[in-house]
Amino acid sequence: MPVKITHDTVDHRFEIHVDSELAGYSEYLESDGSRTFHHTVTLPQFRGRGLAAALTEYALDDTSTHGLRVVPACWFVRDFIAAAGDRYSHLTVL
Repeated sequence: MPVKITHDTVDHRFEIHVDSELAGYSEYLESDGSRTFHHTVTLPQFRGRGLAAALTEYALDDTSTHGLRVVPACWFVRDFIAAAGDRYSHLTVL
């Protein structure tokens, strides 16, 4: 089960694929040096595999690498950041 995560800059979302099939995505809006993550989806047939967590980790790491801040409007992203302790707390804009 090869998993690949990509950043679709045109559609402002990160995507996770399993065996080349779209399994989920995390959408954001970017402005003023921050990304507002507002919607994260794992398609039903792929749930329960930890894909949303892997996708969110990738998206947050990419955001940090680009020197951007995070507005966690999506409940999953907000809960992921809270559960990660200090790892991503420096990125958040409330």
